[in-house]
Amino acid sequence: MENTKNSSLAKLFPVMLCFFAMGFVDLVGIASNYVKADLNLTDSQANIFPSLVFFWFLIFSVPTGMLMNRIGRKKTVLLSLVITFASLLLPVFGDGYVLMLLSFSLLGIGNALMQTSLNPLLSNIVSGERLASSLTFGQFVKAIASFLAPYIAMWGATQAIPSLGMG
Repeated sequence: MENTKNSSLAKLFPVMLCFFAMGFVDLVGIASNYVKADLNLTDSQANIFPSLVFFWFLIFSVPTGMLMNRIGRKKTVLLSLVITFASLLLPVFGDGYVLMLLSFSLLGIGNALMQTSLNPLLSNIVSGERLASSLTFGQFVKAIASFLAPYIAMWGATQAIPSLGMG
């Protein structure tokens, strides 16, 4: 009994980390403000970034279900993580407007894949009687990530910016 419980928790933990990663996408509003300032964009130009994320979610939700039926739930979640990682890696190579459009688009596509495939994957791991509470816990983890994302980003920014002996 104890071994199955540990095995179940070992399978559940990575899925909950994916819910945590999904919550970080809510940081897109704050990120678009920084892109606006860095690229000297107008409000109209900057507002396209959050819209892109949700637009791609609209476009990719149904095709993700079909993809999931073809390649499986686990592979779809892994693909979503790869696409999300690529979207976060793109700004390392530059900060142009087109590159940011591509980055935010990939973020939306990765998030659509993740949100559409993560709950069905969880239903493979958790038994029927605990599924509802596990799904609720996953949404709780996502909400915690949404709450903590600005603070973690702020901490990361302060660690990356040299203090030049002034702090």
